[in-house]
Amino acid sequence: MAAPSSYRPKPGQIPDSPGVYKFRDEHRRVIYVGKAKSLRQRLASYFQDLSGLHPRTRTMVTTAASVEWTVVSTEVEALQLEYSWIKEFDPRFNVKYRDDKSYPYLAVTMNEQFPRVQVMRGQKKKGVRYFGPYGHAWAIRDTVDLLLRVFPVRTCSAGVFKNAARTGRPCLLGYIGKCSAPCVGRVSPEEHRELAEEFCDFMAGRTGTYIRRLESRMTDAAEEMEYERAARLRDDIEALKKAMEKSAVVLADATDADLIALAEDELEAAVQIFHVRGGRVRGQRGWVTDKVEAVTTGDLVEHALQQLYGEETGDSVPKEVLVPALPELVEPVQEWLAERRGSNVSLRIPQRGDKKALMETVQRNALQALGLHKTKRASDLTTRSRALEEIAEALDLDSAPLRIECYDISHLQGDDVVASMVVFEDGLARKSEYRRFQIKGFEGQDDVRSMHEVITRRFRRYIAEKEKTGEWADGETGLTEEDGRPKRFAYPPQLVVVDGGQPQVAAAKRALDELGIDDIAVCGLAKRLEEVWVPGEDDPVVLPRTSEGLYLLQRVRDEAHRFAITYQRAKRARRFRASPLDDVPGLGETRKQALIKHFGSVKKLRSATIDQICEVPGIGRKTAEAITVALAQAAPAAPAVNTATGEIMEDATDTTDATDATDVTDVTDAESETTAGSAGEPVSAGSSDERRGQER
Repeated sequence: MAAPSSYRPKPGQIPDSPGVYKFRDEHRRVIYVGKAKSLRQRLASYFQDLSGLHPRTRTMVTTAASVEWTVVSTEVEALQLEYSWIKEFDPRFNVKYRDDKSYPYLAVTMNEQFPRVQVMRGQKKKGVRYFGPYGHAWAIRDTVDLLLRVFPVRTCSAGVFKNAARTGRPCLLGYIGKCSAPCVGRVSPEEHRELAEEFCDFMAGRTGTYIRRLESRMTDAAEEMEYERAARLRDDIEALKKAMEKSAVVLADATDADLIALAEDELEAAVQIFHVRGGRVRGQRGWVTDKVEAVTTGDLVEHALQQLYGEETGDSVPKEVLVPALPELVEPVQEWLAERRGSNVSLRIPQRGDKKALMETVQRNALQALGLHKTKRASDLTTRSRALEEIAEALDLDSAPLRIECYDISHLQGDDVVASMVVFEDGLARKSEYRRFQIKGFEGQDDVRSMHEVITRRFRRYIAEKEKTGEWADGETGLTEEDGRPKRFAYPPQLVVVDGGQPQVAAAKRALDELGIDDIAVCGLAKRLEEVWVPGEDDPVVLPRTSEGLYLLQRVRDEAHRFAITYQRAKRARRFRASPLDDVPGLGETRKQALIKHFGSVKKLRSATIDQICEVPGIGRKTAEAITVALAQAAPAAPAVNTATGEIMEDATDTTDATDATDVTDVTDAESETTAGSAGEPVSAGSSDERRGQER
């Protein structure tokens, strides 16, 4: 740990103006981001006597090795830049609210020709109207089921929609009147979009006008003695009222507001948000955070507002935001919210009436959420701590391995050989640190050589990053202001786990020795008997079957296996979708699609003459000759086999469409290491390779 005096700026060097500052550690990682009305006064407070600092602040300044700042013109700019840097650098000492689950939204895809109503989670997409979030997905489906009677908007997937359009027959919802069936032309795109707009208006809280309109139409139908139409309208009104009953009126003046309440203790804080639209609670969500910095309730409210509205614009930011305490600088926050909404936003503490009573309800929800979280977390922390201690004791480590990296090799009979690297920190998966590799030093099946190559490449990059940061060499650092995010291979683990036994462990250890790295422990976990192997030992370390340490090692190993086999399958699928047309120079996706559409398959195209190929619009004689040569040189692909029936499917690539034909790009950056994208669904260790025999 560094003494703050070792990196304290010189007197007069810090400007007395608004700005945002960053503390970095010895590895140049950003560990804390803050903003200040006066940078000079705020930063000076960090360099006082350590005994006068809050314990968490003291830990932060002693962990840091440098401080930087950026001057801005206004406090609103400081708020925006602070939010951007927290999102970019993910500093360990900043308050970061964690969703206790991925909340579902009711989404209407207004960016499509035929908007679709569906349940959505995760990142919001442009052009999609969102309502919620809801506590449970079934609550959304119940509401939608009631509303589809009145607003028969499309709810089917793209595949179902295209199939219905191709066959000319709508799905079941189209037959029972819960879909207007735009797939078969029962309504025009404009009429269907109008239905979707009405659905959105109703969900946004504009319910009274629409119900009064239906009641008027029902009365008119009854007076004209059209009793069947009047009965249908009566049933529509009842369905809408039933849907409205699911969200009771909580504010009589049809207010649009968000209510934010906090429950906190010395270590953690929980926040609960109620989204009220048209006087009714339309959504609810909750977050929990560790208080890793010294913060007041107002500071927590400010962080919650950043988290809640940092990516929102327009009506997603309500006219009124009710909070339990105001931030220290309330005017810049209020101005920032107004910029995001496009009009004034009231940020205040409710003092009396319905709003204060509702805030008390939100507060009770926050207290309950914090109590539940602490109960679950206490058990989880105890289990993970015990697991790490058991691993350290079994492997004779000096301390618990807070960062564990695990490697696995996957291939199919020696083809498409890839490797995975997964990272667990404090016993939890850190998916942003996952990496994947292509084995390119040799061809064929050799797990030992593959493991040696992967470990060598990973830790060669680690050494290079250490040299760049100046930790092993003098001179300028390799992390600039624009390139300040965590490097992909910059941080070493305390323990390397490989999927395998003695040979794989020996290969990993040999790779580290060749690089001169001797402060990282290595072990392997063999699948058959779940034995832990360490370098240089003839006998494995046998952990009890009920050991938490063994459970953790198994989870790490299984995650590495899942990630490797997911990548290997994706790579193999791209190779299978390759087409001889990809080798024709100047032949783009549009003309490939035209060729396949004209001839029906690659097989028929291969048998066509040059003159026949020239008949396709956009294909000249020179291009037709190139296509003929490419198809003649390409050997027909081996026949595919249906693994369930054993049936040989002749010329499986003949049905390759133009989209598939162009999807053959492989992962080929400088070192073939790529950041993990979507981790996919878990695959239990051994299940897939047992089904596929030679695949691992």
